[in-house]
Formats: sequence, C-alpha cells, structure tokens
Amino acid sequence: MNNFSASSGSNHVPTDEFIITIDGPAGAGKSTVARQLAALFDFAFLDTGAMYRAVTLACIRNNTDWSDSVVIRDIAQSIQIRFASSRVYLNDEDVTEEIRLRDVGTCIHYVADNPGVRSVLKGLQQRIGRGQKIVTEGRDQGTEVFPEAQCKFFLTAQKETRAERRTNELRDRGHDVEYEQVLADQEERDRKDSVRPVGALRPAADAVIIETDSMSHEQVVAALAEHVRNRFANL
Repeated sequence: MNNFSASSGSNHVPTDEFIITIDGPAGAGKSTVARQLAALFDFAFLDTGAMYRAVTLACIRNNTDWSDSVVIRDIAQSIQIRFASSRVYLNDEDVTEEIRLRDVGTCIHYVADNPGVRSVLKGLQQRIGRGQKIVTEGRDQGTEVFPEAQCKFFLTAQKETRAERRTNELRDRGHDVEYEQVLADQEERDRKDSVRPVGALRPAADAVIIETDSMSHEQVVAALAEHVRNRFANL
C-alpha cells in the first residue's frame, strides 16, 4: 500500500521498527500534527482516517446498501488504497479532495462501525507498520492496532474549538459550510465513535493526553517531540 522508508534509529529503540500513535476525536489536529511530527523525525506517516474515507467513497460509488455489512466488508477487501506524496489514491485514482467531502463524512460511520472492515484495515495497518518507523493517527491506533507502540498520544480539545478548526479547514479548501452544521455533524460523529463496539474512541491507558485548545499545531508538535526525545535518547 505504501513504500515506507526507514530512517536511522537511536541506540535505545529497535533499529527496524518504531511506532508513534496519535489518537483523538475529529478536529483535534491529529493529521496535521502527525504529518509534521513524522517529517521532524524522518518517519513515514500513516493516515488511517483516509483509509476509512476511501472505503466509504468506494461504497457510495457502488450505491451500497448501508445495512448490508457483508457487502461493505467485501468492498474494503476488494479495493486498493495507497498514499503517494501526501495524496490518497483509490484504485489508482486521486481522491484526496473527494474523501473529505461532507457526503463521505456523513456516511463514514457505516464503514467505521463495521467489525469486518475494521478487521481488514487493522490487518493492513499492522502489515504496513511491521519493521517500519511510522507516525500513525486515528481513533484506535494506540488501543487496538498498535497496543505495543513505543509512544502513544491522545489529542483532544473542546468541541467548539474542534468545530471551528474543521470549518476553517473546509472553507480553505473551497467548501461552503456553516459552523453550526459542522458542529452538529461533529457531535454526532463523536457519539458514534465513543459507542462503537470495536475500536471505540478512547485514550490508551499509557497514552499521553494533550489538550490542544490554546496550542498551535507547531506547539503541539514541539510538545510531542519533547516527550519522545525525553524517553528515547538520540531519536
């Protein structure tokens, strides 16, 4: 799915694998922070949310019956998802912008709540991470996918802060959205994420929790990097 390149490690971590997980709710800044942290340490970046969005888009294009969990799982098994130069490809088509549209966000819970899909993508994510140095972000990376990760973080913020960030992000991309609708969509997504039977949104017991309300992306990256360096010399 991805061609990840390993970077040189320290004497205090495995030379062939080092995994940093960043979990948290929508709008907490995970993707931006994870990308910047990965670049700082010369790690690969794994955007698991984009994987679920790509499956959702494939289901939408297939006019899938959202009540048919088996078909949704089969679609997840049949498609190809890859990342290249910060772009997301579904069966070799660049869908980077399309997977961020509201229609995908509205329907993604049908995919994310599907245990079969989560099993498929969990296995894929674990294969990608094996023997690699990566920063991975999502909802369940530190709890379900990489429970043995060397560093785990959980980013959060007040719902209003997260909705404002998401609104600005979408407007910057040229989408006509209203803050109130983004907030309502986010609250519903938070509810569904928290009660999901498999891969529910929650911090890992050993995760470092960081509230990002008053912090810029750069400040959050600096805080995470400091924690990693304090634990692992020469990284």
